[in-house]
Amino acid sequence: MILAIDIGNTNIVVGCIDKEKIYFIERLSTVRTKTELEYAIDLKTVLDIYHIKRTEIEGSIISSVVPQITNVAKLAVEKILKKEPLILGPGVKTGLNILLDNPGEMGADRVADAVAALTYYPVPLVIVDMGTATTVSVVDEKKRYLGGMILPGVRVSLDALTARASQLSGISIEEPRRLIGRNTVDCMKSGILYGNAAAVDGIIDRIEEELGQKVTAIATGGMSGRIVPHCKRKIIQDEDLLLKGLMVIYEKNK
Repeated sequence: MILAIDIGNTNIVVGCIDKEKIYFIERLSTVRTKTELEYAIDLKTVLDIYHIKRTEIEGSIISSVVPQITNVAKLAVEKILKKEPLILGPGVKTGLNILLDNPGEMGADRVADAVAALTYYPVPLVIVDMGTATTVSVVDEKKRYLGGMILPGVRVSLDALTARASQLSGISIEEPRRLIGRNTVDCMKSGILYGNAAAVDGIIDRIEEELGQKVTAIATGGMSGRIVPHCKRKIIQDEDLLLKGLMVIYEKNK
């Protein structure tokens, strides 16, 4: 088994995975001021909770969109495993044919998502990753990564709304009693949930129009479980997609 870590702007996803199964997935808060020792303690605590010994882990891989934490996390992993982790970045074999203007600027999380989607699902693909930002990735029938789009994440949108409107208080993201809200809180809940669901549906529709063919739509990320059930399109929800991608990339670079 390997230790797979994805460092996002809000959360750090940690999991142990092998070719047969995922042993666990947990989330830690992304804290830019933590030291390598503090992150090492966090990782050791998670491994201890799941009764996983250091000797059972053959290696590790890290993807990160927070550069100032990447090296700290790398050193933390080395403290725990006594092995250097693989950092997903330039020079790492992914097998992904990226057609972006500047492939080097593509986020490591989007790379891992695309690699996993290509491994487990039929092309062409649209991958929607709903985290701090909602990212959309498109892979064509020739397995080429064409590009995509980035829009404000569900929580970011809600926080911006409540911060700038003095009469709107903070709310939890949950299903309202009805689509057409009859009070301020329900109106906000409905707007956030159904607005984001409609955005995902509409974006996939437009991508299909541009490609001229139907796609396999996959959703992942921390907020996908709240939004995808309200979409009208058939969308496969795979919350483990990113870790699966990290496992595939780790195997390619052994």
